[in-house]
Amino acid sequence: MATDWLGSIVSINCGDSLGVYQGRVSAVDQVSQTISLTRPFHNGVKCLVPEVTFRAGDITELKILEIPGPGDNQHFGDLHQTELGPSGIGCQVGINHNGMGKLVKKPVSSSSAPQNIPKRTDVKSQDVTISPQQQQCSKSYVDRHMESLSQSKSFRRRHNSWSSSSRHPNQATPKKSGLKNGQMKNKDDECFGDDIEEIPDTDFDFEGNLALFDKAAVFEEIDTYERRSGTRPRGIPNERPTRYRHDENILESEPIVYRRITVPHNVSKEFCTDSGLVVPSVSYELHKKLLSVAEKHGLTLERRLEMTGVCASQMALTLLGGPNRLNPKNVHQRPTVALLCGPHVKGAQGISCGRHLANHDVQVILFLPNFVKMLESITNELSLFSKTQGQQVSSLKDLPTSPVDLVINCLDCPENAFLRDQPWYKAAVAWANQNRAPVLSIDPPVHEVEQGIDAKWSLALGLPLPLGEHAGRVYLCDIGIPQQVFQEVGINYHSPFGCKFVIPLHSA
Repeated sequence: MATDWLGSIVSINCGDSLGVYQGRVSAVDQVSQTISLTRPFHNGVKCLVPEVTFRAGDITELKILEIPGPGDNQHFGDLHQTELGPSGIGCQVGINHNGMGKLVKKPVSSSSAPQNIPKRTDVKSQDVTISPQQQQCSKSYVDRHMESLSQSKSFRRRHNSWSSSSRHPNQATPKKSGLKNGQMKNKDDECFGDDIEEIPDTDFDFEGNLALFDKAAVFEEIDTYERRSGTRPRGIPNERPTRYRHDENILESEPIVYRRITVPHNVSKEFCTDSGLVVPSVSYELHKKLLSVAEKHGLTLERRLEMTGVCASQMALTLLGGPNRLNPKNVHQRPTVALLCGPHVKGAQGISCGRHLANHDVQVILFLPNFVKMLESITNELSLFSKTQGQQVSSLKDLPTSPVDLVINCLDCPENAFLRDQPWYKAAVAWANQNRAPVLSIDPPVHEVEQGIDAKWSLALGLPLPLGEHAGRVYLCDIGIPQQVFQEVGINYHSPFGCKFVIPLHSA
């Protein structure tokens, strides 16, 4: 009867307009010629409605995918996905437009309906399998009316333990070609022969199971084992390992001594490097004595001027933008540097710096007032500077009126304090203030009264002087004074430069 089909899983093809539906039969009405499916799937996608009903005239093809066994009708409301055979062979029931049905036994391609994968719970509850060779259709069970469709049971799902004696006499046991003694069958049984345990419906309590794990006791047991075995201790569980930077040594070494430079007099001001090393300041008299002893040992004034010019030019090139500014593709952006020098040794240091800047394609404008007699060091530096593309001027009127990129100040010298009262000196200070360009002072002296030009950066030589706030940010350059020269003047010295020749200093 029609009730015998309740719970069966069928696939209904309603043509190209309506598509293919799959679901479990929930009702069959013989009078109105309709069939209802619960929890349907339309073209492989679950429908939003819980139940759909089809008329016999709309059905072009009906495939029975699964017929429930005895006692399974009570579960027809729970639709589960069903596994199709490898070749998609099943029973097709052709429905004519007049409601007449005809059972046809032929292979059916699975392309018209999506293949479904069974859940693990379905396998245990159904406990049945169908092989393509075992699917049979019996025409004697189907009548020409819809009533015969409800009464026909074309094929039944066989149990896994179905014995060979219950098979049809003409049905042969399927074997795979090229296999001997059932080797492949044994391998399949090894892999898939075990029963699948039922998955519990309740979720796994991760938090509760994690609370059962006593980490402190486990770590204590590990530490006790390592202490007895003599292995390396792991440390407490909450202790994080020390992280090192790429420039730090991971090997244990002696404690770092940050104060490695000491001077024989009281220090009025101290500086520190980026690494934390303390660099004390020295008085002008001690600094002058240090340079004199170095010159006596072979570090002549010419060598000192050259070293100072190289370090000062490197710092100036960095301040001007470095590789981003000084690039062959940026020829139209050549930086301009104004160099203000006085007629003394500090002015010769500035001229040496200007020569190196000009060699690096920097537009240098050197201001040096005219004097009847010049120092030999200045004359030599001017002779070398004249061979570059730099421009030398002696009048402030020839200096640019537009702002320049950098002003290098070498006007001041403690031994020539009377120069501050000269008109050209005052005019140079006024021009620098009006230009509003950043100022770099090379080897600035210590003034009791602040001067008119406030520097943004100052470059000290060897050891810094106790410079004030007017000096800006202080940098220190290495001019090549040997360590024994420091010891000879009473300074216990250890180089703070590391791999650099110019390092920044910070007020301690």
